[in-house]
Amino acid sequence: MENIIEIKDVEMHFNMCKEKIDNLKEYFIKIAKRQLMYEDFIALDKVNLEVQRGEVLGIIGYNGSGKSTILKVISGILKPTKGIVKVNGTIAPLIELGAGFDLDLTARENIYLNGSVLGFSKKMMQDCFDDIVEFSELKDFLDIPMKNYSSGMVARIGFAVATMVKTDILIVDEILSVGDFLFQQKCENRINNLMAGGTTVIIVSHTLDQIRRLCSKVLWLDKGKVKMLGDTNTVCDAYEGNLK
Repeated sequence: MENIIEIKDVEMHFNMCKEKIDNLKEYFIKIAKRQLMYEDFIALDKVNLEVQRGEVLGIIGYNGSGKSTILKVISGILKPTKGIVKVNGTIAPLIELGAGFDLDLTARENIYLNGSVLGFSKKMMQDCFDDIVEFSELKDFLDIPMKNYSSGMVARIGFAVATMVKTDILIVDEILSVGDFLFQQKCENRINNLMAGGTTVIIVSHTLDQIRRLCSKVLWLDKGKVKMLGDTNTVCDAYEGNLK
């Protein structure tokens, strides 16, 4: 099968300040004198990964293992420090709750705004508007500024917009853990429908049951390195055994 995503020897480095600085004045003085000390933090370390078209990849690991970073690298939000990332298709990223929203605007306004951020035309948004509202179950709150929404309500709108049309790749970062059980089931059903239509899905989740239900392959990251990559149950069993 054709690879839709290829990651070769990817590294992601961040400069982390080594010193505790109590105020801005001290910070700027140290910058001016070139006395500010940084530590090279490696969020991803020589990661290699191939994802085939139509696959559902789960990514697991402890907090700080590089899961969200690799999603941002695949989505093009972050450019890797080293290595090559090839993506052969359109992406709908659900990475950060509220990303692409102006929380001072109403949900109605944000649906159109978020759609434009994802590259959808105004006509397409008009055609899909009712379906988005119905899926989110927030019809009674459409004209309320989203700054008054809970994180779960924001997630509903974001998920409904990003999954309203078929894209080549859907990236989901923990968003299915937000909201009530019935809405989580609804999200899983939507993802299953996308998968049946050939969409490639990448899911980060701390809920292994969810990973087992949805994913055909799993990547286990540990401190930015690939700890294990393979069959869903094999990797999940090893990860659970490591937790004990």
